[in-house]
Amino acid sequence: MNYRLIIFDADGTLRYCSIEGQPCPNRAGEWKLYPGVTETLAAYDWAHPGEASGVGYGIASNQGGVGVGYFKEDTAVRLLEDTFREAFGFNPVEGTIELCPHVPHSGCGCRKPDPAMLNRLMKFYGALPEDVLFVGDRDADKKAADNAGCAFQWASEFFDRDPEL
Repeated sequence: MNYRLIIFDADGTLRYCSIEGQPCPNRAGEWKLYPGVTETLAAYDWAHPGEASGVGYGIASNQGGVGVGYFKEDTAVRLLEDTFREAFGFNPVEGTIELCPHVPHSGCGCRKPDPAMLNRLMKFYGALPEDVLFVGDRDADKKAADNAGCAFQWASEFFDRDPEL
């Protein structure tokens, strides 16, 4: 299927934490892209919001480390922007990166599996759920896609990598 918008989770999908025993990066230098991410993404004709042709892009990422005080929200944004730049090879347009800074089980409406981040990206692009793919690595990602009414694909399938990575 040809999608109008592809949204990606960050941790476990595009990048991994390079600090042993730490689930997510808290600062610059603590993450690496998974092998094959750059090459896979380079095959797409990415479109910025408002462009008539190409595929829209976005990141939707739970960043609970902000809520528990490991780092500040502006650091989380910067890390996601850096990840995007390295993965896609260009700067993200403002509004194409969504994050939830709240702790797990806080009851907020933006933390996956709730669909608010996906819904905001779809609205930003004017995309219907049936024209959207969300790529992630966790059950919460799959449930968020289901809750938003869009398609889902496991990161291991999208990037053709071993699911154990």
